[in-house]
Amino acid sequence: MPDTTLDEALADLAALEDPRMRAANEARGDDHGINLSRMRALAKRIKADQPLARELWATGETSARLLALLICRPREFDADELDRMLRETRVPKVNDWFVNYVAKKTPLAEELRLRWFDDADPTVAAAAWSLTTERVVKSPDGLDLDRLLDLIERDMKDAPGRLQWAMNETLAQIGIHDAALRPRAVRIGEELQVLADYPTPPGCTSPFAPIWIAEIVRRREG
Repeated sequence: MPDTTLDEALADLAALEDPRMRAANEARGDDHGINLSRMRALAKRIKADQPLARELWATGETSARLLALLICRPREFDADELDRMLRETRVPKVNDWFVNYVAKKTPLAEELRLRWFDDADPTVAAAAWSLTTERVVKSPDGLDLDRLLDLIERDMKDAPGRLQWAMNETLAQIGIHDAALRPRAVRIGEELQVLADYPTPPGCTSPFAPIWIAEIVRRREG
């Protein structure tokens, strides 16, 4: 089967556009009208295609960028290219997919984590904290967890939303995975009260760190 062209991919995306879906997505800050399951099916049909992914990204369109993130090969981007892409991911779903499907999958993840950690742009810093959470869970050796808790205790309460959420994830995962630091992580969460009132559907775990930590530890040790 011939490779999909940019015009063909854009036409496929346009065919999936649903005005009702757009209205629902725009209420969450995502300016596209495509059911994501249908977009994933389109990506599966196209298969991995790095040149097309770059062309889709360059359009600047949210739906095209989401498709690009599904069909790209993360290891084929260099660090500067990934840095530029991150700084363009203002739409929530594009940012979420970029961090989880590309930044966390590239062999450059640790280099980027260090590069982005102290960035003045909270969207960029949030990505660094997400990569830090990944290390806390999968490869904590070499991380200064006490210093991370110091930074969380100092900065999380007043951090912008996306950055605050990412720091809170790191706090919770430190508490879950490091028994020695668990009491401190819980205390920080209780003192800061970040996301304490977050509406949590029945059957879901609250993102409030003390509750999150307690529930996951209970499941593991139960």
